[in-house]
Order: sequence, then structure tokens, then C-alpha cells
Amino acid sequence: MARVLIIGCGCRGLALARELIAQDHAVRGTTRAPAGLVAIEAVGAEAVLGDPDVVGTLVRSFEHVSVACVLLGSAEGPPARLAALHGPRLAMLLARMLDTTVRGVVYEAAGSVDPDVLAAGAALVRERCEDSRIPYALLDTGPADHRAWTAAAVAAVHSTLAGAPVGPR
Repeated sequence: MARVLIIGCGCRGLALARELIAQDHAVRGTTRAPAGLVAIEAVGAEAVLGDPDVVGTLVRSFEHVSVACVLLGSAEGPPARLAALHGPRLAMLLARMLDTTVRGVVYEAAGSVDPDVLAAGAALVRERCEDSRIPYALLDTGPADHRAWTAAAVAAVHSTLAGAPVGPR
């Protein structure tokens, strides 16, 4: 059993949480919206109010976490905000995360965000995790096929728990 943190625990994150909880993992999910806390708790996960645009709001959620899933591939907002979210904010998030108990990172590298922005985010995850010798998985299964995405996300979590850096899922 491991504790998994899902940053961006929206509808796909909730599906991932359900699957991981069914496999006896402890799950903590974050949301920016107070209304999202109820949905996260309803699937049996620990709910945390936190905003990936304000990394400091997430830091306490890293405690006792084995794998962190950054599920922001379909985040919404102006292009400059999304570029910052998958660039400097992601770099700050990784720096803070990799100095904790987190020993694996899953990054959603597919979704509605500009593919170039997601590719840059994936490169950043690859670089930082390899430099720190932290297992990672790049989840590049598109979100359109919900079942395939969920299966790929579960496999990505398991691969990071197994300790091997992997590429696209």
C-alpha cells in the first residue's frame, strides 16, 4: 500500500482515486474549489484545498506521499497562465516535492492544453526526476477514452512504485 497524491483531482482524478483506493492505496486529492472537496471525500480520498498556481498551498499535502500525480493536462485558463503552470510553477512544485517523502511522479502529458506546453512540462519532469533519481511516468494517453486513460494512469502509478523511470503511457 502506498499514499498517492493527485494534484488536480477533477473527474479523471476521481476515477484514478477510486481505482487506487480499490487496490488498497491511500489517496489524497487536491482541488482549488471548495465544492470539489465533497466529491473527493465521497470516493474515499482525503481532500485538500490547494492551488497549483500557488505552490505553497500544496506543500503540506506532500507529507507521507509515495507518488504524486500532476493531472493538469486539461487545465483551463489563458495561454500565459497555462504556460506558467506547466513551466515555472511546475519547476517550483517539483523542487518542493522532490525534497520530501515523494518517491515517484506521474505527469499528465496529454490533454487540452497546448501540446508544446505539455511537451515542455514533460521535459522538465524528465530532467528533474532523472537528476534526483526519482522514478517518473509521463502519462500521454489522451483523456477522450476515459477507461483507457484511467488504466494508463493506474499503470503509471504502479510503474513509479516499482522504481523504474518510464516514458509515455
